[in-house]
Amino acid sequence: MLLNLSILTLNVWGIPFPFISKDREARIAAIGLELSSGKYDIVSLQEVWSRKDCETLKNATESVLPYAHYFYSGVIGSGLLVLSKYPILSSFFHPWSVNGYFHRIQHADWFGGKGVGLCRILVDKHVVHLYNTHLHAEYNNNNDDYKTHRVIQAFDTAQFIRATRGDSVLQVLAGDLNAQPHDLTYKVLLYTSKMKDCCNSKNIVTNEYQKNSYTASNTINNMSPGVHIDHIFARSPENIALSIIDYGLPLTEPVPGQNFSYSDHEAVLAKLHLRDADHNIGEGACIVTSINKEHHISEEAALKADGCLISRRVAVLHESISLCETSLDQLNIDRIFYYSVALILAFILVVFLEYPSPLGFRTLCIILKLFISGGLLFCIFMASVWNYMEWNGVLSGKVAMELMLRSIEVFESVPKN
Repeated sequence: MLLNLSILTLNVWGIPFPFISKDREARIAAIGLELSSGKYDIVSLQEVWSRKDCETLKNATESVLPYAHYFYSGVIGSGLLVLSKYPILSSFFHPWSVNGYFHRIQHADWFGGKGVGLCRILVDKHVVHLYNTHLHAEYNNNNDDYKTHRVIQAFDTAQFIRATRGDSVLQVLAGDLNAQPHDLTYKVLLYTSKMKDCCNSKNIVTNEYQKNSYTASNTINNMSPGVHIDHIFARSPENIALSIIDYGLPLTEPVPGQNFSYSDHEAVLAKLHLRDADHNIGEGACIVTSINKEHHISEEAALKADGCLISRRVAVLHESISLCETSLDQLNIDRIFYYSVALILAFILVVFLEYPSPLGFRTLCIILKLFISGGLLFCIFMASVWNYMEWNGVLSGKVAMELMLRSIEVFESVPKN
């Protein structure tokens, strides 16, 4: 077997609301033109939240990437689009149990019904699995309300990948993970999926890149290094040698003839090479980090590497479980808070209903009653239905993590400190 694949991922910044995604239509057209160049075999796109943009990209690339699949979900769609040179045999979308909050309209993640999408692609009689995903955004570095949601999403995605590997010769996760390599979210996804990060450089920046036209001027003036949150992970079975012959950012220059970039994110490109393994070197162990440079792992080194990975997996699981427990405690506090506010609003509403409205203020009193009634219903909903939905979602993730932790301790050799 001999396969070469060029895989690109890009968050296209396609929010279909005025004044949010700047130059959206022009950028989508430019992205379609670039993708129609024939340089890429499989393309994984995020934030394609407009059906018009989806059709534009499909039509622009149909001559070289004739197979396409969009993952419909939620209110506005998942935003996930896969374009492929090779036939897409089947697809499956797995929504996450926790995905932000519906009442925070300024953070539209919940409305997208986010999750992880799988496309089974037939490449020269071999099945390749492409996983496209876009984890919940961070929004606030200092007070990240969504950290637990994002960690559970990462763990859920990793388990989905492991559960659906099947007969594939290659599994590739390509998307906007909203997580940097030092983040718990990134570590949970990487270590529990047992995949390899195709990037071997610490200097890759995919968001707030200095040369990107949409990077805020204050970020540039402060010489912020930017963040690496768009990733490509890969994994192959032990009988397949996986090599990474190239990895980089192919679209750092502005759109030709324009003064703006393709997106506020940078595209990431990975060129992969697969062949039959000469001997058993372990799953995904043979990785080429530069062209024509390949390192083989000895049995002793492989055992040490496995032990190190197990230790890291155990550590991130303990940290994730602790995070979930903190979130469950906070949900108890939130439930009490919303019920308390609901009681106060109910008392105020009863007082309003008990006494007649003063002359000349009848309209104002009616408006106040409506607002109080709306607030009362909202608090009851948040304290009951929504609180228990989030509770079950977080608890589900915590229980699954504990199960994995026990299985590692029983069936794998956990190195002693």
